[in-house]
Amino acid sequence: MRRKSMARLSAARWIVISYFAATLLITVLLMLPISHKQGVHLSWIDGFFTAVSAVSVTGLTTVSTADTFSRFGAVILMIGFQLGGLGIMAMGSFYWLLLGQSIGLWQRKLLMIDQNRYNLSGIVYLIRLIIGITLLLEGISGIIFAFYFYYNGQAQGLGSALYYGLFHSVSAYTNAGFDLFGNSMIDYSHHYAVQTLTMLLIIMGGIGFPVLVELVSYLTQVKQPNRFRFSLYTKVTTFTFGILLVGGALGMWITEGSHAFANKNGSEVFFNSLFSSVTARSAGLATFNYAEVTDASKLLLSLLMFIGASPSSMGGGVRTTTIAVIVLSVLTFARGRTEIRVFKRSVRQEDVMKCYIFCATGAALVLSGIFAILIAEGHRFDLISVLFEVSSAFGTCGLSTGITSELSAPSKITLVLLMFIGRIGMMLFLTSMMSGRPQADLRYPEEKLIVG
Repeated sequence: MRRKSMARLSAARWIVISYFAATLLITVLLMLPISHKQGVHLSWIDGFFTAVSAVSVTGLTTVSTADTFSRFGAVILMIGFQLGGLGIMAMGSFYWLLLGQSIGLWQRKLLMIDQNRYNLSGIVYLIRLIIGITLLLEGISGIIFAFYFYYNGQAQGLGSALYYGLFHSVSAYTNAGFDLFGNSMIDYSHHYAVQTLTMLLIIMGGIGFPVLVELVSYLTQVKQPNRFRFSLYTKVTTFTFGILLVGGALGMWITEGSHAFANKNGSEVFFNSLFSSVTARSAGLATFNYAEVTDASKLLLSLLMFIGASPSSMGGGVRTTTIAVIVLSVLTFARGRTEIRVFKRSVRQEDVMKCYIFCATGAALVLSGIFAILIAEGHRFDLISVLFEVSSAFGTCGLSTGITSELSAPSKITLVLLMFIGRIGMMLFLTSMMSGRPQADLRYPEEKLIVG
C-alpha cells in the first residue's frame, strides 16, 4: 500500500517533499546544543524559521547569526545554502556520482524539473558543470576574502579568516544573505574591494546556471568560436538582468541622493546605489540600514525583490524572463501585433501564458502575505514595511527594515511559507498542486469575451 501511494506522487511533489525534508533536517541540526554558542537558547519556531531561510537561500533571520550559532551551526547553515542554492536533486546526484553510481531515468527527470529544464538531454553533464563552477568560484573567492580579512585585522588568526571568508563566499554566491559580522556588511561600506567581489558573486549566482554554462562553453570552444550562438534564454535574461541592475542603481541614487546618501561622497553614493540594486535581486546583504531609507526606495526595492533573479539560478521571485516577456507582450499589443519577437526569434504563446500566470500568482501570494501579517500584528507596523518584508521573503532576498525579529509566530509562519514557495519557484509550486489525472480531449466552441 505504501509503495502504491508513493508511486502516485508526481515528480514535482517528490521535489517539494525533498525540500521540506531537508528543511526539517537542518532545523533539527540547528537545535542541537553543539550548534549554539554557550548560554544561547533558540526556540523551535526561530530554529525552523532560520532553517527555511537557509534552505530557501533567503537570509531573513529572527535571531543574530553571529551571536547565536557556533562554528558547527555555521557549517550546518552553509550546507543548507548549498542544498537550497544548487538544488536538492543536484546535490543528491552529485554525491551519488561520487559513489560511482549511475543516474537513472527517474533521477534525471527529477533533476530536469528541479533545474527548470525542458529536456533530459545533457542534464547530468549540466549538473557536473554547475557544481564544478560553484566549488571553483566559492573556493577562490573564499581564499581571497580570507586573506583580506586577515591582513586588514577583521579576523583573529588565519584559521578564523578562512572560516569567515568561506562563509561569506558561500553566502554571497548562493545569494543566501547570511553573515557572521553581526550587522551584515555595514562595517564594509567603505571597503570597495570586498563589495565588488561580493557583487560579482551575487550576480553570478543570480543570473542563471544556463548563462554560466553557455559562457564557459563559449570561452572554452577552440574550433570556430565565431559560430557559437547563445540561446534566446541567455540573451533575454542577461539583457533584462542588466537593465534592472542599472535601473535599480539609478533609482536608489534618485530617491536617496538627498536623503540617506546626502552626506556621502561620489564613490560612496555609487557603491551604495549599485550594491543596493545588486543585493535586492535576491542576496539580502546590506551596506547600510534600510530602515532609514525613504518609502520611495522601499517601494523600488520591493519591486526588485518581487522580480528576483533569473530562472535556474540561486534566487527566487517571479524571475527576470517572466517580466521581460510580459513587457514585450504589452509592447507587441500596443504596436498592433500578435507575435512576440525578440533577438530574431518568436516567443511561444504557451510561454507567454505561463509568464502572466506566474506573475499573477506571485502578486496574489504577496498581497495575501501582507494581509495576513497586518491582521496578525494588529497593525503594529506600517504597510510599506510589511510590503518590504513580504517581498523580501517571496523573492528569497533577505533585506529587512528590522521588523522580522519582532513578528509574532503566525507572521513568521507566513514568511516561512513565502520563502519556501519563492525557493521552489512558481512552476514547481503550481505543478505540484496538479491532480495528475488525465484531461479529457474535449474542445468547446470559442466565443469572444469583453475585456479591458
